[in-house]
Amino acid sequence: MLMGTEAKAVENLSPRWRWAVILTMVLGFSVLGLLMVKTYTNAPPVPEQVIDTAGRPLFSGNDIRAGQQIFLKYGLMNNGSIWGHGGYLGPDFSASYLHAWAVTTAQERARARFGMAHDALAPADRAAVDGEVPPLLRYNRYDPAAATLTLPSAGAETFHAQQKRWADYFAHPEGNGGLAPGLITDKGELRQLTAFFAWAAWASVAERPGTSHSYTNNFPHDPLAGNRPTSAALIWSAISFIALLGGTALALLAFGRFNYLGWHGAPEPMGKWAISDAQRATLKYMGVAVLLLLGQVFFGAAIAHYRADPGDFYGFDLASWFPSNLMRTWHLQAAIFWIATSFVAGALFVSELLGGETPPRQRLAIHLLFGAFAIVIVGSMLGEWAGILQWLPRSWFWFGNQGWEYLELGRFWQILLVVGLCLWFALLWRAVAPALRHPGHRAFARFFLLAGVAIPMFYLPALFFGSDTNFTIVDAWRFWIIHLWVEGFFEFFVTVIVSILFYKMALVHRLTALRTIYLDAILYFGGGLIGTGHHWYWTGQTEANMALSAVFSALEVVPLTMITLDAWSFVRTTRGNDSIVERHRWTFYFIMAVGFWNFLGAGVFGFLINTPIVSYYEVGTILTPNHGHAALMGVFGMLGIGLMVFVLRESVQNTVWRRISPLIAIAFWGLNTGLALMILLSLLPGGLLQLHAVIENGYWYARELSFTGARLPRLLEWLRMPGDLVFMFAGVLPLAVAIAWGYVSLWRRPVPQRAASPA
Repeated sequence: MLMGTEAKAVENLSPRWRWAVILTMVLGFSVLGLLMVKTYTNAPPVPEQVIDTAGRPLFSGNDIRAGQQIFLKYGLMNNGSIWGHGGYLGPDFSASYLHAWAVTTAQERARARFGMAHDALAPADRAAVDGEVPPLLRYNRYDPAAATLTLPSAGAETFHAQQKRWADYFAHPEGNGGLAPGLITDKGELRQLTAFFAWAAWASVAERPGTSHSYTNNFPHDPLAGNRPTSAALIWSAISFIALLGGTALALLAFGRFNYLGWHGAPEPMGKWAISDAQRATLKYMGVAVLLLLGQVFFGAAIAHYRADPGDFYGFDLASWFPSNLMRTWHLQAAIFWIATSFVAGALFVSELLGGETPPRQRLAIHLLFGAFAIVIVGSMLGEWAGILQWLPRSWFWFGNQGWEYLELGRFWQILLVVGLCLWFALLWRAVAPALRHPGHRAFARFFLLAGVAIPMFYLPALFFGSDTNFTIVDAWRFWIIHLWVEGFFEFFVTVIVSILFYKMALVHRLTALRTIYLDAILYFGGGLIGTGHHWYWTGQTEANMALSAVFSALEVVPLTMITLDAWSFVRTTRGNDSIVERHRWTFYFIMAVGFWNFLGAGVFGFLINTPIVSYYEVGTILTPNHGHAALMGVFGMLGIGLMVFVLRESVQNTVWRRISPLIAIAFWGLNTGLALMILLSLLPGGLLQLHAVIENGYWYARELSFTGARLPRLLEWLRMPGDLVFMFAGVLPLAVAIAWGYVSLWRRPVPQRAASPA
C-alpha cells in the first residue's frame, strides 16, 4: 500500500476542485429540474372535446390520446416525425397536416372573396388571400374552462379530408418510405391517428396565451400558415455565440495560467497487474458488441436503400417482413446496445485493475450477467419485430415496440435492463472495494463508483411516462436518456476509465489523472446539463427554455475545443513510455480518433444545428443524422472500440496478438475512412440541400417524399454506398475477425497469469 508522502500527495489536491464539481452539478440540475417542472404546466393542452363552429363534435381528447398510441404501436416515429423529432423516411406528420390546413383555409377564402380556386387567382389577389390565412389559424379558440377547442370550418374540412390522405399514405411502401403494405386500414384507427396529427398541427400554429407565438415557438416553418422564426430565436442565437466565445476565452485563459491542466505531469514507475480469468470472461461481451455493430451497419444500409429506392429491394419484397421502421428501430437499438455492452465490459475489466483483487466467484457472476444482457438484447429486438408487425396487439407496449425513438424496447425489457445495470454496478463495487481502502486509489475508486451508479440511475426516466402521456412531457424525459445518459454520464464514465488506465500504465501522475477527471466533469456538465434543453426548442416548451438552453448548449463546445487544444499533450503523453505505448498503440489511436470526431461531430456539426435559428429550419433534416453519425459513432463508437482493443490485447498471448494486430490496423483506418466518406459524400451535402429547401419553401415541403425522392436527393443517398462499403468491409469485418480469433485462442490455450509489464 502507498504510505506517507504518497498518501499525502493525494490529499494535497485542492478541495476547490471538488466544490467546483458539486456547484456545477447542483446549479445544472436545479435549472434542469425547474425546466422539467415547467414542462408539465406549459405543455400544450389536450382538449377533451374538439367541435366545429356549429357545435358538432369532431373528435375528443380520448381520440387524441388513442391516436398517439396508434402512432407508437405502428412504429410511426421511426418513419416520420412530430415537431421534427422522429424518423426521416416519411414526412413530419404535424407539418404536413398544418400545411394542408393552411391550403384548405386559403381555398375557402379565395372562394369567399373571388368565387374561384386559389390557384386561379392573379398574383396580387392570391397574396391578399394568403395574408388572411395566418390570423385565422393562429387565433387560439381553446376554452380552458370547458376544455373545448373549436375549429373553424376549414379546420373541420381538413380533419375529414386528412383521414383519406393518411389511408392512401399507408397503402403502398413506395409512397411512404418502405412501411409494411396496408399498414393501417381500420377507419377507426385512421380517424384517431388523424386526431393526434390535428392536435399536433393546432399546437404548432395556435398562439400560446399571453404571447405572440405558438405553443411550439412557431415551428414548423410554414409562411402560408404564418409560422416564421420568433425574435427570441434570433436574439438567443446571437447571445449563444457570445457565450461560446466567452467560455472559450475563459478556458484558454485557464489553460494558459495553469500549465498543469490536461495530460501533463511526470509519470510514476509502472506497477504490475495480473489479468484474471474473470477479466478474460469480458472478451465475449466484446464479441457480442462487434456482432451488434455489424448488425447496425446492415440495418443502416437497409434504411439508406429505403430512402434511395423505397419501392423495391432488388426485386425482393423486403417491406412485408422487414419494413423500414423496423430497420430504423433495430439500427438505433443496436447502436445503443453495442456501445453500452463495450462500456460495461470495459468497466468490469478495469475495475479489477483498480481494485487489485478478483472477488470470489466474480467470473461466474460475469457469465451470469452476460446471459442476462443477452436475454434483454435478443428478447427486446425480437419483441420490436413482433410489435411492429402487429403480432402483439394487446401487449405491444410491454413486450413489443413502445414506439418512442431511441426507447423502442418494450417496458418489460426496460425494467430488466435497469435490473441488469444494477447487477453490473454491484459487480463493479465488489471489484473496486479494495481500492477504497488504498490511500492512493481511493479517489479513483469513488469517481469510478459514482460514475458507474449514474448509469442505471439516469436510465430510470425511461420509466416515467406511458404511451398516452402528453407528447411534450415524454419528449422532455426522452432526452434525459438520449442527452444526459449517453452524452453526459456515459462520456464522463469513460473519462474516468481512461484516466485510471493512464495512471495504471504510469503515463501520468496520479494528480494529473485526478485533475483531468475533475476538469472534464466541470466542463462537460457545466454546459451539458442545462444544454439538454436545446432538444426542446420546438416541442411545446416556452422561450425561457430556449434562452437558457441556447446559452448553455453553446458552452458544450468549449470542452471539445479544449480537447483539441490538448491533443498534442495527449500524443506526447502516450509517447512517454515506448514499450507500454507500443503494446496498446491501437487503443491510443482509437482514443485520438475520439478527439477528432468529438470536435468535428459533436463540436462543429453539433453547434451548427443547436443554435435556435438554425435548429428552427434544420431539425429533422439530414443534418441531424450528419451530426448524429459523426458524434455517436465517432465519439462513443470509437471509445467503445478502443475498450474492445484494450481488453483483447490484455487477454491474448503475444503470439496471437502479433497475428491479429494487422486486422486492428485495417479496422482503424476502415472505420474512420468509411465514416468520413458517409459524411462528406452524402449526409452533409444532403442535409445542406434539404436545409435550403426548408428555407425556400417551408418545412413540410422539404420533408415530403416528393422532395426526398427527387433526383438529386436520391443521388446523394446512393452516394452513401462507398462509405458504407468501406466502413463495413474494411472496418467492422476485420474487427470482428480479430475479436473472434482472440476469443477462440483462449479456448485453445488459456493465457497464464502474468505480470502486465510491457511486451
